[in-house]
Amino acid sequence: MAFESKGKLVFYAWLAVLSSAALVYFGGGLFPWWPLMWIAPAPALLFAARASWKSSAVVAFTAWLLGGLNLRHYFDSVLHMPTGVQLVIYGAPALLFAIAVLLFRGLLRRGAWWSALIAFPAAWVSFEYFTSLISPHGTGGNLAYSQLNFLTFLQIASVTGPWGMSFLLLLFPAALVVALEARRTSGRRAWQVLGAGWGLIAIVLAYGAVRLSTPSPGERVKVALTASDEPEFVDVPEGAAADRLFQAYGARAEELARRGTKVIALPEKLAVVVDSDHEKTDALFQSLADRTKAVIVVGMVYVAPPLKYNRARVYAPNVAVQSYDKHHMLPPFESDLEPGKSTTLLQEPSGTWGVEICKDMDFTGLSRQYARAGVGLMLVPAWDFVADRFSHGHMAVMRAVEDGFSIVRAAKQGYLTVVDDRGRILAEERSDSAPFASLLAQVPLGHEKTLYSVLGDWFAWASFGAFGFAVVRILRPRSQSKHPL
Repeated sequence: MAFESKGKLVFYAWLAVLSSAALVYFGGGLFPWWPLMWIAPAPALLFAARASWKSSAVVAFTAWLLGGLNLRHYFDSVLHMPTGVQLVIYGAPALLFAIAVLLFRGLLRRGAWWSALIAFPAAWVSFEYFTSLISPHGTGGNLAYSQLNFLTFLQIASVTGPWGMSFLLLLFPAALVVALEARRTSGRRAWQVLGAGWGLIAIVLAYGAVRLSTPSPGERVKVALTASDEPEFVDVPEGAAADRLFQAYGARAEELARRGTKVIALPEKLAVVVDSDHEKTDALFQSLADRTKAVIVVGMVYVAPPLKYNRARVYAPNVAVQSYDKHHMLPPFESDLEPGKSTTLLQEPSGTWGVEICKDMDFTGLSRQYARAGVGLMLVPAWDFVADRFSHGHMAVMRAVEDGFSIVRAAKQGYLTVVDDRGRILAEERSDSAPFASLLAQVPLGHEKTLYSVLGDWFAWASFGAFGFAVVRILRPRSQSKHPL
């Protein structure tokens, strides 16, 4: 142990815990300050380089657990999540972070500088990817979402998806700590490690700068979004109340259509529509689409006994009504709804458009299906929870960059947001900014094929491979480790 006394050990342990926890707390959560996440793991890694494995594990676990409490109010007071579920949400990432730190420490102690450099971010990305496959929340909680405001860095999602972003975020502090440790025996090796790690990040940022400097493809079209957070409109009425709500939204949509808009997006689950009585709603919006020559997307709860769907109805001028059923439900609030299984495409003169609903955009696979169909514009009815209007509302921005399409997302209790395929928010308005908040913007409609849309989660699998190699490396007897990598 590098610490001369138990007192110093305890002091530096608490220093590492509090430093990393504070950086995670403010660097992530609902309103992340993105620069902090780049150095958040560094105190825990520095401590692990000098301490026993038990102390390192405790420090890493505690730091990440405390940092994750930035979501406590959201889980407890907004989502009313059971305590047991919250413990899993807080504890699982903290445990995985501790494992990644221990793997890093073990390789570092063996002098396997390069393996330690890669193993730490690869382990975390492997955990994130596996979690996204089994979690009902998809990629929710991914470290990459803390970087949505760092547009230059965000562009790498077009190549690697969110996995490359998480990897590089953790590569940065890993390179720093490995270099500091390697300097004790070889200054040249320290500079090699630091140069390789930070040099790769510099290349990625250069790519991002170039991509941002090139214009988004396709012609531009005028779109409109509208939503109301008035008490009578936030709930999901049925019967006569539903008819009044649709009439109010229809009137607002007609006002917007007169201003030359080609697309009008409304939020999800506006009201309940029963299958036996849907003609009335369809007639209202279809006639409006025919008169105004605008495509109108309307979210609703569609009841076809014994099943209920979270559905978007798409009304295009002089075309039969199309439907899209939400694939990914939010438990337990939507556990009684039947998930959809298909995509919905609109073939327009300007290109192909697609439809998803709110939480669908927390998952990478569905958006990638649309990208492979050449979609240039995604229309997304949504409903957020006020507190998460920034964090959850902007998760869709990642899908735009990954898959090369623009997004029009209209949310109750959230934002009306228009995003291009570079992740630039072209226009945005809070849904509670007026009795009927509205937003008009010009959005590019062209699809740009990205490497991620073609190859999918290749980087996550590469991280799995690197993680597996590191585990084998650490399990080998020391006598077989004469030439560390």
